[in-house]
Amino acid sequence: MNFGVWIPNCRHLATPDIIRSTAVRAEQLGYDSVWVSDHVVVPHANVKNFGETVFDPLVTLAVAAGATRRVRLGTTVLIVPYRNAVVTAKMIASLDALSGGRVVLGIGAGWVAAESAMLGVPFAERGAMTDEYLSAMQELWTKREPSFAGKYTQFSGLTFEPKPRQKPHPPIWVGGHGRASLRRAVQFGAAWHPINRSPEELRAGLAEIARLCQARGRATVPALTLRNDVRIVRPGQSAPASTHAGRVLAGEPNALVDQIRELAGLGVEHLVLEFLAADGRELDEQLALFAERVRPGLA
Repeated sequence: MNFGVWIPNCRHLATPDIIRSTAVRAEQLGYDSVWVSDHVVVPHANVKNFGETVFDPLVTLAVAAGATRRVRLGTTVLIVPYRNAVVTAKMIASLDALSGGRVVLGIGAGWVAAESAMLGVPFAERGAMTDEYLSAMQELWTKREPSFAGKYTQFSGLTFEPKPRQKPHPPIWVGGHGRASLRRAVQFGAAWHPINRSPEELRAGLAEIARLCQARGRATVPALTLRNDVRIVRPGQSAPASTHAGRVLAGEPNALVDQIRELAGLGVEHLVLEFLAADGRELDEQLALFAERVRPGLA
């Protein structure tokens, strides 16, 4: 199993210094990837969950790319309909080319109706927009003479460079766990990438993905990846509350080894860890504890 680290580009730890130091520290400690989330604006009703400050995910990953040399650079997840498809394709291709082919494009359709409205995105059409934008981006990334005629995006007679370093394009990991997300994972995804799901929910999702692959004639099933809130505790400590709904991986190192072994047995190939920490010092401690006390037990 590979392991990634969520970089706090939002909520209480979102500062330039912590963002840079977490990316560098993750690479030093041997993690395989670093990840960021996506919100463009924060409706007042969501400040408790998102925080007031949210750094743009692709700009943040560009900073992380310049500070590192090896780790993959991922979005968990980029809300596709929030941005023009051609502009997003350009930013992803540029980041992949400039980073030496390290981008993983985790995507979602969004779930905050108020945020969508503030960006002029019809909430009821976000799924259709996501599907069309992904198709348009794939066209731009892979064709020498790209053209596209959809409801939301149209282009032709253009040159689109640079192409991504990775061929045919950066891997697409589809977030979410609803029926539309599972269908989208089969249609577009190199991986299914839910957040904080229990083993039972993962099994159910995998079964549905297998059924959809068979129905659509897809021979290779998308990989299973997962992002999860994590807290390594010392004797007598308790884990803080999750920042999301769903399961938290929490406990002393040996207990975490057992929990992660269960996920590996389900087929999880890449686990993105969102460490629950009060400040930058504690975040650094959690990073080191996992690398030094948990990961070796999984070898």
